[in-house]
Amino acid sequence: MTDRAHAEGHAEERAGAWSGSWVAERLGVELTGDEALTGLLGLALRRNPKRAHLLVSNVLGKHVPQSPSVVHGHGVALGRRVRGLLGAEAAGRAVVLGYAETATGLGHSVADGLGPAPYLHSTRRPVTGVARAGGFEESHSHATSHLLLPEDPALLAGDGPLVLVDDEFSTGNTVLNTVRALHQRYPRKRYVVVALVDMRSPADAGRLDDFAREIGARVDLVTTASGTVRLPPGVLEKGQELVARHETAATDPTTDPSGRAPAAAVSGTVRRVELHWPHDVPDGGRHGFTAAHRARLEAALPAMAARIAEALPAGARRVLVLGFEELMYAPLRLAQALEQTVGGGVAVRYSTTTRSPVLAVDDPGYAIRTRLVFPAHDDPADGPGERYAYNVAGAGFDAVVAVVDSAADTPALHAPDGLKAQLAAHVPHVLLAVVPSYVPTAPHAPERPSMLPEPLRGPDFSSYAPDEVGWLLQDLSEVTLEAPTEEREEAIQRGGAHYAESLPVEYQPSEQYQQLFHAALETSAARLARAVGAVTEIVLAERSPRPVLVSLARAGTPVGVLMRRWARFRHGLDLPHYAVSIVRGRGIDANALRWLAGHHDPADVVFVDGWTGKGAITRELAAALRAFETSDGISGFDPEIAVLADPGSCVRTYGTRDDFLIPSACLNSTVSGLISRTVLRADLVGPHDFHGAKFYRELAGADLSPVFLDAVSARFPEVTDTVEAQAKDLLSADRTPTWEGWAAVERISEEYGIHDVNLVKPGVGETTRVMLRRVPWKVLARAGAGADLDHVRLLAEQRGVPVEEVADLPYTCVGLIHPQYTRGATGADGKAVAL
Repeated sequence: MTDRAHAEGHAEERAGAWSGSWVAERLGVELTGDEALTGLLGLALRRNPKRAHLLVSNVLGKHVPQSPSVVHGHGVALGRRVRGLLGAEAAGRAVVLGYAETATGLGHSVADGLGPAPYLHSTRRPVTGVARAGGFEESHSHATSHLLLPEDPALLAGDGPLVLVDDEFSTGNTVLNTVRALHQRYPRKRYVVVALVDMRSPADAGRLDDFAREIGARVDLVTTASGTVRLPPGVLEKGQELVARHETAATDPTTDPSGRAPAAAVSGTVRRVELHWPHDVPDGGRHGFTAAHRARLEAALPAMAARIAEALPAGARRVLVLGFEELMYAPLRLAQALEQTVGGGVAVRYSTTTRSPVLAVDDPGYAIRTRLVFPAHDDPADGPGERYAYNVAGAGFDAVVAVVDSAADTPALHAPDGLKAQLAAHVPHVLLAVVPSYVPTAPHAPERPSMLPEPLRGPDFSSYAPDEVGWLLQDLSEVTLEAPTEEREEAIQRGGAHYAESLPVEYQPSEQYQQLFHAALETSAARLARAVGAVTEIVLAERSPRPVLVSLARAGTPVGVLMRRWARFRHGLDLPHYAVSIVRGRGIDANALRWLAGHHDPADVVFVDGWTGKGAITRELAAALRAFETSDGISGFDPEIAVLADPGSCVRTYGTRDDFLIPSACLNSTVSGLISRTVLRADLVGPHDFHGAKFYRELAGADLSPVFLDAVSARFPEVTDTVEAQAKDLLSADRTPTWEGWAAVERISEEYGIHDVNLVKPGVGETTRVMLRRVPWKVLARAGAGADLDHVRLLAEQRGVPVEEVADLPYTCVGLIHPQYTRGATGADGKAVAL
């Protein structure tokens, strides 16, 4: 059957079949509510430990190709209803916020219907030089971190209504967490939540009113339709069985089981079409989109659509405009303008690619008939991965217009297994249209004091000798910052606080635990010495003959001291060494970078850390240094971190990639110079201040920092020959990061139903931190792991946390933080968790 015949057959089938019937019949799932629901939604399946079914929108333009006028029309209609609810005066002061990736186009369309409202959508793409106005986690998503990056910092600071747009309102967790976080920073009196469908369960229905009372604001909900999904007992297990049964089956006769088309199947022509996108119009709402932008885009759309129409093959009857992940609105409006340009003789449809993996089943009663699989092609901040285009293969399209932004026009897009080739394998004509990625002009750097303070040094700050390390921090020792672990965990997970705004109460080890520390140190001191020597030799050979060691406080600080000692022992070098603060989600201390640039050549700076987990800090540092170069015009800092151990394969400068016990991970301040973890809180750290930390002088009697350093340093003479051979091997080896640790973390997050990679802490060091500072849920231990985990097992026993042995674990162990934590929820049963 030809693609066109296949598509016409699909159209006939769809006329008499609901695209959720296949799942409903096999799982007993019922969709109840407004009559419009089955027209708006179909059902599909995906591998998910918490929910087997997936609601698939027929009018969103994400998974299911749809007329662009229908897609845009639904959003505009919702926006007009919001305008009617607010009234003209309040609507004129409103700001619209959409969610990446699925609702970026819907939110923009709502803003079109609302009127002159500016629009901003969250993004998972950090952008150099743009300060974050906020961020939040989406607990149910497979890709969670959302950033808010408005070009105008005042965009969210007004007191007018905030309109939050998502495709589906189910539990409401994502929206409520966003409002809670923003309300703390930018309080306002009114919020409007907008969604295509309201699918809350009866248990969730009252949460919106309770939440409004909690924050003292009005919160309205506007939706196109409402209903609920009724699930019979055992539906999750049945769904998982169905997925497993169909997952390896090909969903299209020309694809292999992975969804990729064989290279030999590529037959369509591919050519570019130049849009002449207006230079002063952003490609979307990632940094804000104003009424003036909207007017300029409307004026330019007819000419851009005419260029696309001219490039289409003669006789084309079915054309798909395919957007790209968060880039939904620009291709939607291009498709709508093309629809008007070509007239009724050509059926124009619109959909976009996506990160979300969904099972495809070629049945008329199933929402996802086919899928194409291809690698990510925009160098995503969270690492490489698969991407998908649904219901494109076999849909009878004569041409596909693939619209991407310039950040995604990369070699991966044009690779043999890339999106372009996958489309060409199924569609006779592929047009590629590239919209320039909008990057705001960096604002002028604010005026700063001409002199930053000199580094803090021991014994006034830390128990290290003054020449061992200088701390580019401010002393907050007199400020009460500690909060109970359970209280901190609840605040962090609810989005009400950042982990760097408070400190955990310092863990005081039992005598038994201290004995484990000393035993571990005795066992591993030589191994640590070899790793210290190897990584220092690599730094001296590849980075700089006289490097400036800059440790990431605080786990990196003991390592930096040991590397400095090795350089003196082996080469007679007296290397400068500093410690600076870096905070996940907020970057490195820019004032510390300014101080370093004023006193040293940035090219000589080598950032040092203890170990890698999944690589979050590696990415954080790279993004922060790009932003600093843009904001300050200072270049030369190398984002490559030097670590003792790299079990996550995130860096190329390391002493070993083994995941073993580094005893400095066993304790907190008492093995790190009596210094707390770093603090970044607006009322304590001003724009011209270093980040803060505390010096726990009162713990001097329990301080093991010198013991740890001296035990490892004492082994330097005996490991010299081994280090020389080990460093030689490493220098000649391929040390390219594979990021296999990140992939393992994503898999564990899904398999254990956590859906938040930030709650999965891989490796011995990170697992120890979970046990000491967070609320642990369970520990996964590699089967057969030995003494490296004795201290973890002891801590787990003390806190009532189960240790589960796993056969194919890539790390020695992985710590899981309790998901959706509320106080009183500990252990693994989860019964005390309020959902």
